[in-house]
Amino acid sequence: MASDSVQVAERIGRAAADVYDYVAHPPHIAEWAPGLGDRVERDGDDWYVHSPMGRVRVVFAPRNEFGVLDHEVTLPGGERFYNPLRVVGYGDGSEIVFTVRRWPGMSDAELERDAAAVSADLRRLKQILETGE
Repeated sequence: MASDSVQVAERIGRAAADVYDYVAHPPHIAEWAPGLGDRVERDGDDWYVHSPMGRVRVVFAPRNEFGVLDHEVTLPGGERFYNPLRVVGYGDGSEIVFTVRRWPGMSDAELERDAAAVSADLRRLKQILETGE
């Protein structure tokens, strides 16, 4: 059995504060993590992403000075998934680290698939923040 979690990281040539500000703004989710969903909307104080699974609620940790971007995703059926995410300074730029966790019943192949999807999302985030594309 593989590890119960996989750390996926990407170095980004932007200050940690810039990366944090971009990722912490929920409407950007559809730009850098399109696998989660293609449209983000606000309903009162809550943010929802329209995903292939249906309308999912996304709640980020309160703004903080430590680069903590942990977030909870609630699926339409009520299942909740806690996702640890951090951005830290790294030289002249930063590094963003997402912990992909193994959920009950998840196979090694499914964990690897999720880690690969997160890796692609973080590469997309890097491209957006470094080139504006």
